[in-house]
Amino acid sequence: MRVLAAMSGGVDSAVAAALAVEAGHDVVGVHMALSRNRDQFRTGSRGCCSIEDAGDARRAADVLGIPYYVWDLSERFEDTVVADFLSEYEAGRTPNPCVRCNEHIKFEALLDKATALGFDAVATGHYARVVTREVTSPGPDGTVATSTVRELHRSPNEAKDQSYVLAVMGPVRLARAIFPLGGFESKDEVRAEAARRGLSVSAKPDSYDICFVADGDTQGFLRSRLGARTGEIVDASGEVLGEHDGAYAYTVGQRKGLGIDRPASDGRPRYVLEVQPTANRVVVGPAELLSVDRISGDRAVWLADDVLATASGDGWFDAQVQVRAHGTPVAARVRATGADDEGMEVELVGTTLRGVAAGQSLVVYDGTRVLGQATVQRAHRAHRAPARPTDPTAAHTNAGTGS
Repeated sequence: MRVLAAMSGGVDSAVAAALAVEAGHDVVGVHMALSRNRDQFRTGSRGCCSIEDAGDARRAADVLGIPYYVWDLSERFEDTVVADFLSEYEAGRTPNPCVRCNEHIKFEALLDKATALGFDAVATGHYARVVTREVTSPGPDGTVATSTVRELHRSPNEAKDQSYVLAVMGPVRLARAIFPLGGFESKDEVRAEAARRGLSVSAKPDSYDICFVADGDTQGFLRSRLGARTGEIVDASGEVLGEHDGAYAYTVGQRKGLGIDRPASDGRPRYVLEVQPTANRVVVGPAELLSVDRISGDRAVWLADDVLATASGDGWFDAQVQVRAHGTPVAARVRATGADDEGMEVELVGTTLRGVAAGQSLVVYDGTRVLGQATVQRAHRAHRAPARPTDPTAAHTNAGTGS
């Protein structure tokens, strides 16, 4: 196959490209320049897309003996991933930019461009597995039809598993994706593989946090783009406790940096319960009001038509759900909603989740298999809160912990 290898300049993508070459594919390396103002060097493990990263990717491609190109996708990245990040926070929601990057850049812009250029697949350094199995079904005239199904599964390296951020890619793009690191059980194995192949990035630090917020100051980034907007911080009953510079800088479940000088009367810590963007108000309260037992999602993407087809008469099926990249999956009942299964309803079974915010990615699993993904639209509290002031748009854009 002709394979386009996405090479970030890190060890994972370099080893993934090497394994694609070793598998006998005709491989071309490409580095995606996603920043409009690239620095010469990264700041430790923060940030990406520096000139240093592009150079590291080029050197890896030279060692592998494959062609190498740099594609400028910075405008697309700014107009999709960064714009979504800003608009979601401005709407009182909590986005996951890594999910949107995989959706709009790596498995939309990159894969679509690769397909247009005649490549059969894109290889990336993600930690996830693709499992292929044969499925038989009754055909016309009593015949039996056999088809091949590709399933997305967790990586055996639980600490690095990235199936959560890949779930949004959908079955069509999954069919053209290769994850050569799927079988590795530890990052040390990957680094050893890189060293054995003479790749200079074998000891390069991992990047982390939000790549386009290189200094790690998310609130500062939001303030620089959205401006300061003074508003109230109130408790669940509406009593004013303090002021903030912008409700967009707060997220459901946040405890630190609330800017409240007065301790709670019972001495217990306060958490952000809700962000009301229209009123520019932040609601805080005790931890028990963060617990939710039902979640509604939209923009659903399904990777398991077989599971949906065999669900009960009312559409419910048993699964596990996860609401954070490295969160713990919990038991739930799940069903698709809407005419085109574009929605999702989740009822947690025998447990609750804390601090679920609108805008987060909700991923559904059956063991290691990814069944689907949706964006949290609303999370429903397991415990009632006292009456409080409401935001006219709360049903659509609040932080998702309404009763």
